[in-house]
Amino acid sequence: MGATVTEKILAAHCGGKSVEPGGFINASVDLMMANDVTAPQAIREFLRTGAARVRDPGKIVLISDHFTPNRNVASAQQVKLVREFAAGQGIEHFYDVGRTGVCHVIVPEEGYVSPGDLVIGADSHTCTYGALGAFATGVGGTDMAAAWATGEIWLRVPETIRVVYHGEPGEWVGGKDIILETIARMGVDGARYRALEFTGDAVARLSIYDRFTIANMAIEAGAKNGVFEADEKTLEYLRGRTGRKPVIFASDPDAAFADTVEIEVAALTPRVACPSLPENVKPVDELEDVRLDQVFIGSCTNGWLSDLRAAARVLKGKRVHAGVRLIVIPPSPAIYLRALKEGLIETFIEAGGAVGSPTCGPCLGGHMGVLAEGETALATTNRNFVGRMGHPGSFVYLSGPAVAAASAVTGRITHPGRVCGR
Repeated sequence: MGATVTEKILAAHCGGKSVEPGGFINASVDLMMANDVTAPQAIREFLRTGAARVRDPGKIVLISDHFTPNRNVASAQQVKLVREFAAGQGIEHFYDVGRTGVCHVIVPEEGYVSPGDLVIGADSHTCTYGALGAFATGVGGTDMAAAWATGEIWLRVPETIRVVYHGEPGEWVGGKDIILETIARMGVDGARYRALEFTGDAVARLSIYDRFTIANMAIEAGAKNGVFEADEKTLEYLRGRTGRKPVIFASDPDAAFADTVEIEVAALTPRVACPSLPENVKPVDELEDVRLDQVFIGSCTNGWLSDLRAAARVLKGKRVHAGVRLIVIPPSPAIYLRALKEGLIETFIEAGGAVGSPTCGPCLGGHMGVLAEGETALATTNRNFVGRMGHPGSFVYLSGPAVAAASAVTGRITHPGRVCGR
């Protein structure tokens, strides 16, 4: 019997032995990432083990992003603990104010992940790196601490669901619309502790950034990980970022899949997830009566340069609706600088938007755009649970950047074609 991409990566990290779905393994880890919210718990658990030193500081990346720049004394104490741990353990890959950004953007940007890697992160959206042909999954603080000490992680080998995308996406359809449609069909627990392997002829037409978006939200279907087979677009993205040799795996023709989901992307229109689950998805045209108080463009899901370009294309020469607060946060210094050089930041500010320094901020209701009771936001983020961006009596809709930008102009959820005249 053949093996899937996920099974092959896991097998390569536990001595080259074959693995079986449902079986338990100990596997070596190539990269371990934690942020300012999750690293402190892992640090405390690591200290409880009695270990004096982490096994391999070169494989650890610590990124202050959720409440950075610090929003209050408590968050400052959190980052101080991480900063001191990094210095004491000789962890050079520590990202602080001025260098830092959203962790799931910084990690691939800096070339820490290559095809064939096994990556763990103390954050559920670590599955983002599956866009590069890696096995990447989120873990808790205790598992992270154990991995720091041993260099290994225990895992149950997930069954794989194959998701096949057909056709060519339309003008306003991107990775966000495709993954929202996928989650709508599967449900938020439809892939619980399973791998999602994204394939089909449409994948070749998707940019690496669309793939990041899709892999990022695999967890919103309950998946353990999401993965694409690495191809030339993957390798092109990695050129100049890493000197490591990629290890590319492909599923065997006779690999066993737990299920197959097929989606015709050419038939899709822009999608929006309605409160309060990512599976509650509707076409944008059905939501044009929804009035907005705030629009947020950014995050690890849709803050990439291509997303900022898409938003700026819609906003160019227009003004944000008087009743709407538009917040734009580039997710890394590199993206911020490039957006500045291309005039995108100027477009956002001239339109009446507020631009912030790289941070997760509003995505988790942390800072830089917390919602009050009764307020409604449209965000390019990944979650819209009750209270996700602020007061539990607020409401969050999710969309791609073009829909978000168009909606900021009209004050209501709007198809970008209506604002751009097509």
